[in-house]
Amino acid sequence: MNILALLQTLSPALSNTDIRRMRWIAQAMLSMTGRVTMLGISRWSGKGGSYRTIQRFFKTKIAWMDVFLCFFKEHLFNTQLEYFFIGDESVITKSGKLTFGLDRFYSGLLQKVIKSIAIFSLSIVSVEERHSYPLQVEQVIRTAEEKETAKKKKTKKAKKKNDPEKKKQGRPKGSKNRDKSQVSLTPELERVQSMIKKQLLLLKGLVKIRHIALDGHFGNNNALQMVLQCGLDLVSKLRSDSALYFLYEGLQKATGPRRKYGNKIDYANIPAKYLVNQKIERGIQTKIYQSKVLHKSFAQMLNVVIITKTHLKTGRFAHVILFSSDLEMSYEKIIDYYSLRFQIEFNFRDAKQFWGLEDFMNIKETQLTNALNLSLFMTNLSQVLLKEFRQTNPDSGILDLKAYFRAAKYFEETIKMLPQKPDPILFEQFFGRLASFSYVHDTKSKLSPP
Repeated sequence: MNILALLQTLSPALSNTDIRRMRWIAQAMLSMTGRVTMLGISRWSGKGGSYRTIQRFFKTKIAWMDVFLCFFKEHLFNTQLEYFFIGDESVITKSGKLTFGLDRFYSGLLQKVIKSIAIFSLSIVSVEERHSYPLQVEQVIRTAEEKETAKKKKTKKAKKKNDPEKKKQGRPKGSKNRDKSQVSLTPELERVQSMIKKQLLLLKGLVKIRHIALDGHFGNNNALQMVLQCGLDLVSKLRSDSALYFLYEGLQKATGPRRKYGNKIDYANIPAKYLVNQKIERGIQTKIYQSKVLHKSFAQMLNVVIITKTHLKTGRFAHVILFSSDLEMSYEKIIDYYSLRFQIEFNFRDAKQFWGLEDFMNIKETQLTNALNLSLFMTNLSQVLLKEFRQTNPDSGILDLKAYFRAAKYFEETIKMLPQKPDPILFEQFFGRLASFSYVHDTKSKLSPP
């Protein structure tokens, strides 16, 4: 539970001064209650962590990618485990007008566009540990060109919706075949691709990454080509109304182009030969199908897993379409990888709930970058501390960990006030009693001060 010892491994990326400052900040964030702001941190930092010291840390330009990598390599990485990438965007509500990168972004939680800033995080997931660890965080800054493109797309979509004239069926006259693998990446995809390439370069020689899991927003050909250009395979989700086709298995004509598109998939009546698993639980029948199929918008064949659910009593039907560009990937792995993609949401939740991702008051670029990265870094640090803490208290969570460090802070300040220090044997009894008040889970062992 020695935070300074844990942070000392960051010496290749941080100076000794910055390590000491980060130690005071981390200790304060683990102990404090209320909003996690610079002023709040300084009030809980104690000697050495004045408000000016906290300000100096946030004004320092820090190579956060190296910080995340050093910490992951020293405290979280295990050579025996399997890893892959996940990425996702998170929106943080902000008022005012001066915050760097302030814009209007769509919030999935609120289901509307709000005044906010947005970040994109790239994390690495341990398949066996079922947990993700952030490695890179970048703020999303939309250029004027990107905003204009989005505006035109929205206008075109609205015009198409209101236009009563139906477009003629078939191919436009004079159109030519194009290579679907040659795509022009949007600024968003270029940003994500740059992050992936940087991270792969840093992890080279440490761990071999083969896959990246992204949400349904990236379930399109452009995103797939972007991932393939990075040397990875994509695991994502397609729209439920996607037009997929089985491979054509009939006789071919003697002359002319070979036919490759077979029957279009009817999701309510998929042939039984593609069924790989099924079960019935609580009156709901779940069937899983897997096949290599074609999509007319994609350049490559797709390894698709279709999960259907039927309510046996009412007959209601629903389905989900997952896919991967790795044609040899099993259906269990595709489902497992896409399910583990949600671990990054837990990183965002913890960063917002416990580590100040929603609380910071910084408005300038450097201070804001440090605040965003620090909150995600604390999710990794807390996981290392929890691993040790759960050896004696297996049911403990972050609230219990914060209660422990808060009790240590109160204990330290109380001991300083006593005219005569009590016998060391009584320390554990005093501390254990003090710590137990804020615990969510009952402690099954005696607690010692950190």
